[in-house]
Amino acid sequence: MPSTKTNRADGSRTIPIGRLVAGQSAVVSQILGRAEDVHRLEEFGLRSGTTVEMFRPGNPCILRMAGNKVCLRIQPSLAVFVAPLPTPP
Repeated sequence: MPSTKTNRADGSRTIPIGRLVAGQSAVVSQILGRAEDVHRLEEFGLRSGTTVEMFRPGNPCILRMAGNKVCLRIQPSLAVFVAPLPTPP
């Protein structure tokens, strides 16, 4: 999984989803990988613009998404980049 941060056009920073900590929320900005892998994630609802919360980090990680929990195993051929949301005070 790529470990470098990238800049988005709107100035926000994106990170690999695996860098989120438990309880941290983010918006999916980009999914890179084989077309069939990306399509499969989109079928589960994980697509650009989706808000996710890291429930349990690791590989596989568990994400909370739209009230459901989804288990995601990141492989070297698949990268999910997210823009972390500000943590409420």
